[in-house]
Amino acid sequence: QVQLVESGGGLVQAGGSLSLSCAASGSNFGFNSMGWYRQPPGKQRELVARISSTRSTDYADSVKGRFTISRDYAKNTLYLQMKSLKPEDTAVYYCHAIISVIGYWGEGTQVTVSS
Repeated sequence: QVQLVESGGGLVQAGGSLSLSCAASGSNFGFNSMGWYRQPPGKQRELVARISSTRSTDYADSVKGRFTISRDYAKNTLYLQMKSLKPEDTAVYYCHAIISVIGYWGEGTQVTVSS
């Protein structure tokens, strides 16, 4: 059974930093693309950043230059380093992984940025 377990969320002041981790397990075939999505209060879920099996990355314009996605392929662990956080970054952050053509979601971790 595929499991994605996020950790590292919390409360931080504007301008601060926070790091998220996502431990992935349960796939005998590895994981293709992995990424972070977020859902701000009252809004739809949106892509934050993703990284492919070939290490290519893609970021939402709103986080470029502030967030960095990385991946430990040996440990099947995904990371998101967030710097210069803004109140508008407040959201539930979800880990997402694709195996073949099937997508899987973690349960999410709350990130709250106070002004």
